[in-house]
Amino acid sequence: QVQLVESGGGLVQAGGSLNLSCVASGRSFSVYAMGWFRQAPGKEREFVAGIHWSGVSTRYSDSVKGRFTISRDNAKNTVYLQMNSLKPEDTAVYYCAADRTAFSAAVPITRYVYAYWGQGTQVTVSS
Repeated sequence: QVQLVESGGGLVQAGGSLNLSCVASGRSFSVYAMGWFRQAPGKEREFVAGIHWSGVSTRYSDSVKGRFTISRDNAKNTVYLQMNSLKPEDTAVYYCAADRTAFSAAVPITRYVYAYWGQGTQVTVSS
């Protein structure tokens, strides 16, 4: 089993920045791809960003590419999401998730590949 705990959400004005963190515990963190997803009220949970277990590659949704950066520190069992130039449409609950398979060759972007989820952290961007 693995536990994921997100933090760093909050209220920010459009154009501002936030840095989300997700700390993992319970299993070896460094061998699993990690992802960030978000869910706005009335909408499906959507992929935001993902990072390879080794950290060498990342993937982003088109809506956040160039504004968000995902990174990981395997020594601290932590994955980050730096969010810049925030827009009101970025408002959502943000979740981090861990891949169900160790040493995945690619960064998964489908939510059903991720087996473990945090409780979420609210991000609200005011206009």
